[in-house]
Amino acid sequence: MQTLHPSTLTYPFAVAPAPGEVTDVAPGIRWLRLPLPYRLDHVNVYLIENEGGWTALDTGLGTDDCKQAWDAALAGPLQGQGRKPGLKSLIVSHFHPDHVGLANWLCERFDLELSMPRPEYLHSLVLQHAPADYGVEVFRPFYQRHGLSAEATEIVLSRGHEYLKRTTGVPVSYHRIKHGDTLSVGARDFQVLTGGGHALEQAMLYRPSERLFLAADQVIARISPNVSVHPMEPDLDALGIYLDSLRAIKASVAPDVLVLPGHGLPFHGLHDRIEELIAHHAQRCGEIAVACRDTPLSVAEIVPYLFTRPLDAHQTGFAFGEVLAHVNHMLGRGELRLETDAGGVDRYRTV
Repeated sequence: MQTLHPSTLTYPFAVAPAPGEVTDVAPGIRWLRLPLPYRLDHVNVYLIENEGGWTALDTGLGTDDCKQAWDAALAGPLQGQGRKPGLKSLIVSHFHPDHVGLANWLCERFDLELSMPRPEYLHSLVLQHAPADYGVEVFRPFYQRHGLSAEATEIVLSRGHEYLKRTTGVPVSYHRIKHGDTLSVGARDFQVLTGGGHALEQAMLYRPSERLFLAADQVIARISPNVSVHPMEPDLDALGIYLDSLRAIKASVAPDVLVLPGHGLPFHGLHDRIEELIAHHAQRCGEIAVACRDTPLSVAEIVPYLFTRPLDAHQTGFAFGEVLAHVNHMLGRGELRLETDAGGVDRYRTV
């Protein structure tokens, strides 16, 4: 995820809750923040009042730190009526481990029903039951074909194992939610919106009458969500899918909503933020066009042009996928031309 510096947004909650504590962001909606062991060091979870308890949107990573933060919240501000467990059901927006990581742990512990978009649930199952396939030979050549060294490829793949294993899995059954559904949580009805690019079919919740938009990772205030291409779908125009989703959100969600994002602070200024994100990705494409104007470059060779600070293996994998998403988008628009060299490495030249 890339840091941006928007100037037109406003933030009604200047300070995030500490792990295990909550902040009320609307009547009957609470904000819980959980720690992550990455440069992006937190994820937001939202609790919606539901029949004497709470429905959670997202879970945090499958780590002891996140479990301890949940325990503290459930023993305190989220405690249910009559000292019963406070969680009544669970919604997961998408398959990324910081959002689905504790799904099975929470569902088994509190006998919860999981609601989730079908592609996100099924992909979670794939990662849960076949994590070893992350490093098979079909993946290794993908990275090397795009110019990543053999050493860097092994490091990225090994970090992928660690990342995927930080989950407790998902239950064997779930309730499917999809775009256009109405999802009832306690006394509230939410419109379900979905969008791709960052994930497969990430769920967002919209309540027009209260001007509330629970945006997950699709729209975040100070960073751009990672939009990547992966070996499973090497030619995917993930960036085009993401940009289409942003335009659809702008067309269907009011500009004055309170945005409750998966990372960062809640904010006002949704439509301005969407335009900033669209402009940011257009600028990235422009930077790639300049880099590839005189000499064709591989994806790995383009990465330092867009990410100038040192990257660890975790960040390198994200940066690589992000660059390839922009390259695929530009190829589809006729802005780049593919040239494969004698060693089988794909390079790109500006048209």
